[in-house]
Amino acid sequence: MRIGGLSMVLAALALAACGSEPAQPPAQEPQMKAASEPVAAPVSGPERRILAFGDSLFAGYGLGEGEGYPEKLQKALRAKGINAQVADAGVSGDTTAAGLQRLAFVLDSQAKAPELAIVELGGNDLLRGISPAETRENLEAILQELAKRKIPVLLMGMRAPPNLGQQFVSEFDGIYPALARQYSTALVPFFLEPVYDKPQLIQADRIHPTAAGIDAMVAATVADVAKALPATQ
Repeated sequence: MRIGGLSMVLAALALAACGSEPAQPPAQEPQMKAASEPVAAPVSGPERRILAFGDSLFAGYGLGEGEGYPEKLQKALRAKGINAQVADAGVSGDTTAAGLQRLAFVLDSQAKAPELAIVELGGNDLLRGISPAETRENLEAILQELAKRKIPVLLMGMRAPPNLGQQFVSEFDGIYPALARQYSTALVPFFLEPVYDKPQLIQADRIHPTAAGIDAMVAATVADVAKALPATQ
């Protein structure tokens, strides 16, 4: 899909997904990457286990070691005194269907269940022209699996670019708030809000945030993550 001028840039940023990467050879079952060591900060209380489950926006596409959202989120939470351990389960190119297929494996592979799952998927569905109905069905199945395991969720919302048409945009954009209400999950309405209209915070592919863009996204959402964590007993 091509539209001219600034609209093309904004549409690409709004898609904000990861299906545009070069094709990669089939991978083995994904192993979660341990987040990098946090900066020195006073932390207290028990370890808070958080699962970052998504696509390349979590996998750190095009970024250096330790520059991805999960790693920087962990540091930001620890700077707030929260003893956070964030597991990076982002896989570049994942659609909601691919995420659903690997969810049980990811959850079962952990020594302990996470206290919070951050779910960030849907951008690649847009890039592939998948119907909003199918995207919603897959996301709902993901939320149902997490609910069955009694794992609270913070859902990262996405938005469709306007060139996909008013009806498509309305249906897609409505998925995240509707599911958040239905399953009583916390919601960030648009994960890319801090960067989508700031080209200087986007890599040359006009899709993925730079390291500075990730910093802006973490700063905008760390309070949401902290609030979504269940109270300690």
